[in-house]
Amino acid sequence: SPTLLVPGGELAPPSVLPKGQRSRLATFTAWCNSHLRKAGTQIENIEEDFRDGLKLMLLLEVISGERLAKPERGKMRVHKISNVNKALDFIASKGVKLVSIGAEEIVDGNAKMTLGMIWTIILRFAIQDISVEETSAKEGLLLWCQRKTAPYKNVNIQNFHISWKDGLGFCALIHRHRPELIDYGKLRKDDPMTNLNTAFDVAEKYLDIPKMLDAEDIVGTARPDEKAIMTYVSSFYHAFSGAQKAETAANRICKVLAVNQENEQLMEDYEKLASDLLEWIRRTIPWLENRLPENTMQAMQQKLEDFRDYRRLHKPPKVQEKCQLEINFNTLQTKLRLSNRPAFMPSEGKMVSDINNAWGNLEGAEKGYEEWLLNEIRRLERLDHLAEKFRQKAAIHEAWTEGKEDMLQKRDYETASLSEIKALLKKHEAFESDLAAHQDRVEQIAAIAQELNELDYYDSPSVNARCQRICDQWDALGALTQKRSEALQRTEKLLETIDQLYLEFAKRAAPFNNWMEGAMEDLQDTFIVHTIEEIQGLSTAHEQFKATLPEADKERQAILGIHNEIAKIVQTYHVNMAGTNPYTTINPQEINAKWDKVRQLVPQRDQALIEEHARQQNNERLRRQFANQANIIGPWIQNKMEEIGRISIEMHGTLEDQLTHLRQYEKSIVNYKPKIDQLEGDHQLIQEALIFDNKHTNYTMEHIRVGWEQLLTTIARTINEIENQILTRDAKGISQDQLNEFRASFNHFDRDRSGTLGAEEFKACLISLGFDIANDAQGENEFSRIMSIVDPNRMGIVTFQAFIDFMSRETADTDTADQVMASFKVLAGDKNYILADELRRELPPDQAEYCIARMAPYTGPDGVPGALDYMSFSTALYGESDL
Repeated sequence: SPTLLVPGGELAPPSVLPKGQRSRLATFTAWCNSHLRKAGTQIENIEEDFRDGLKLMLLLEVISGERLAKPERGKMRVHKISNVNKALDFIASKGVKLVSIGAEEIVDGNAKMTLGMIWTIILRFAIQDISVEETSAKEGLLLWCQRKTAPYKNVNIQNFHISWKDGLGFCALIHRHRPELIDYGKLRKDDPMTNLNTAFDVAEKYLDIPKMLDAEDIVGTARPDEKAIMTYVSSFYHAFSGAQKAETAANRICKVLAVNQENEQLMEDYEKLASDLLEWIRRTIPWLENRLPENTMQAMQQKLEDFRDYRRLHKPPKVQEKCQLEINFNTLQTKLRLSNRPAFMPSEGKMVSDINNAWGNLEGAEKGYEEWLLNEIRRLERLDHLAEKFRQKAAIHEAWTEGKEDMLQKRDYETASLSEIKALLKKHEAFESDLAAHQDRVEQIAAIAQELNELDYYDSPSVNARCQRICDQWDALGALTQKRSEALQRTEKLLETIDQLYLEFAKRAAPFNNWMEGAMEDLQDTFIVHTIEEIQGLSTAHEQFKATLPEADKERQAILGIHNEIAKIVQTYHVNMAGTNPYTTINPQEINAKWDKVRQLVPQRDQALIEEHARQQNNERLRRQFANQANIIGPWIQNKMEEIGRISIEMHGTLEDQLTHLRQYEKSIVNYKPKIDQLEGDHQLIQEALIFDNKHTNYTMEHIRVGWEQLLTTIARTINEIENQILTRDAKGISQDQLNEFRASFNHFDRDRSGTLGAEEFKACLISLGFDIANDAQGENEFSRIMSIVDPNRMGIVTFQAFIDFMSRETADTDTADQVMASFKVLAGDKNYILADELRRELPPDQAEYCIARMAPYTGPDGVPGALDYMSFSTALYGESDL
C-alpha cells in the first residue's frame, strides 16, 4: 500500500491522508498521466513509479520536447540514482533551483520529496511561462482567471482554494471559451457537486483535460489544496491557448488604438488653442492699428492707460499660451515619431510658423501704437500750450484795440482849435508808434494760429475765426489810422507846436508802457520744459530780466519827472490844457499801476520757476531710478539667456538631473518677476510724468519686456526639449549611457555651440558613431537618405532632437502596421476580414466602436455582409493610407 507524509511528518497510507492532500496526489498523478499517455504509458503510484527514474525522464522529454541523456537500463540502485540525477540535472538546466531534493530520496520512495519535485516540474513547464499583462506565473494565471470570469455575476476568483469550491469558476472558464458545452444559466451556486462534476466531465470529454480532482474532496474540505487547483487550472489555460493568442492580439490592438486616440486628442487641442490665439491676435491688431487721435489730453492718457493694461494684464497670458502651443506641437510630433506615425500637419493657417508670423505682426502693431500714443500726447501737450498762449495774446490785443476804431473815426479835428489840432496830430503820431509796436503781437497771434492748424488742433475753427477777426480789425485800424493821419496832416499848418514836454512824455511813456506790457506778458507766459537744462535756461533769462529792473525804474522816474514838470509849467503859466495830455492816453497813475503789477508778477514767476525746477529734479530722479534697475535687469536677462544656451548643450548627470536643474533654474527666473513688475511701475511713473527720454540707460521698457518674454519662452522650450529626450529615451529603450554618448558626439562637432549641426558636421558625427558613409556615389546616396529624415524641410541644419530621433530609430524597434494587421488576423480567426461582433467581443467597448466607425467595408471575393477591412485600417494607423 503506498504511503504519504501526513501533517506531522510521519508516513501514512492514502486512505488516512487528509482530503486536501489526497486531492494533490490525485491531481499530480492525473497531470503526469495526461502527458505520459502521449508516450504510450501511465503511472499508478507516484513515489513507486518514478523510483527508477525512467518514467521521470520520459515525462520530462514529453513536456519539454527535448531529448535527455540516455537512461541506465539496469535494476541496481546506482542505475536508478543515475537516471534520477539526469532528470534533476535537466530540471536544473532550465533555471529551476531544487532545494533539498536529491536523487536518493526519490529512489527511496520519499513521497514528500517526490511530490515536491513534481510540483517543481509543474511550476516550470505548465505555469511559469504564463504571462498576462506583464505579470507571470501564479499572478498571471490568477489574473487570466479573473478576466475570463469577470462577466459572470456569481463568480469571484480571488485565490486558488476556496474561490473554486462552488464549481462555478470551472464552469465559467469552459462557458467563456466553449459556450455550447455548458448551459450556464441552469447552474446554481448552492449545488457545488453538480457544478464541479459537470465541469470535470465536460473538460475530460470535450477538452482532453483529464479529471485531476474529486468533487467530493473539494466540497468536503474547508480549504482545497492550492497546488492541486493551480495544476488543474493551468491545464484549462493551456487548453484555451488559442483564445489566449486572440487576447494577446487584442491587447496589442488596444495599445495601438490608444496611441492614435491620444494623438488625435492632442491634435484637436492644438487646433483649438491655435484658433483661439489667432482669433485673439486678429481682434487685437485692429485695435493697435487704430490711430484715430483724441481731441483732449485726458482721452489720450486713457488710451495710454488702456495700452498699459494690455501689456500688463492681457498679453502675458497669451505669451504663455503661445509658448505652450509650441511645446504641445513639439511633444505631439515626438509622440508621433516614437509611435511610428506620420507627422502632424495643422490646418491651413495654423502652423507654428503662422502663429509666429501673426505674433510678429501683433508686436509690430504694438510697437507702432505705443510710439504713436506718446507722439500724440506730446502733440496735445504742445497744442494745449499754444492754445493757451494764443488766448493770452489775443485777449491782451483785443483789450488794447477796444475803442480804437471809434477813436480813429472821430471827426473832432474839424471843430478843434489850432492848439487842439496840433495836439490831435501829436496824439495820432503817438498812436501810430503804439500801433507799430503792436504789429509784432498780431504777427505772433497769426503764427500761433497757423501752428495750431498745422498740428491739427481740435478747436482750430474757433481759433481761426478769432484770429481772422483780429487780423481784419488790424487791417481796419491800419486803414483808419492812415485816413486820420492824412486828415490831420492837411490841417498841420494851421496848428501850433504843442508843448514839447507833453510830446516828450508821450514818446517816452509809450515805449515804456509797451515794455511793461511785454514784461507782464512774459511774466505771465506759460512754459513747457522737459529737462533740468531747459528750466535752468528759463531761470537764467528771468534773472537777467530782474537785473534790468533798476534801470527801468530810473526810466519810470524820469517819465514821471516830465509829467511833474508839465504840471509845474501849467500851474506856473496857467496854460489851459484841460488837465490831460493831448498826445497820449497814458497817465502817471497807469504807469505806476503797471509798474506795481510788474513788481508783483516777478516773485510769482520766481515761484513758478522754482516749482518747475523741483518737478524736473523729480523727473531726473525717476530717470535715474528707472535706469539703475534697467541697467541691472537688462544684462541679467542677457546673462540668463546665455546660461540657458550653455545648459542646453552641456551634459551633467542624467536627463532627469538636467530636467530638475532646469526646473529649479526656471523657478529662480520666475522669482525674478517682482523686479520686472517694479520696473514696470517705475516706467509708469515716468510716462505719467510725461518723460520722453532717458540719457542714463540704453534699455527701454520695451527692450526689457521683449527680453523677459524671450527668456521665459526659451527656458520653457529647453525644459520641453529635455522632456522630449526623456520620452524618446524611455519609449525607444535608449540607455542613459547611449544618450550621453549621443550628446557628447553632437557637442563635439557643434563647435559654434549653436545647438545645431551643418550637413558636413553631421556626416562627421555619424562616422564617429560607426556609420559607414563612404566617399563614393553609394555613400552620398545613403547620406542624402539620412538627411531627408533629419532635415525634411531642407534647412541645411540638424537639431539635437532630430539627431536623437534618428539614432533611436536606428537602435530600437516599434510597433508596425504589419504587427497590428497580424493581431487583427488572430481576432478574425485567420480571415481576411473581421466582423463588428468579433471586435465588440474581443476589444473594450470604446476601442471596438472606434475601429467599427473607421474601418472600410471589406470588398474581397470571400467577404460576407458586414465584413470590415482591417488591413487598410492597419496601414492607415501608420499614415500609409487615409482613414
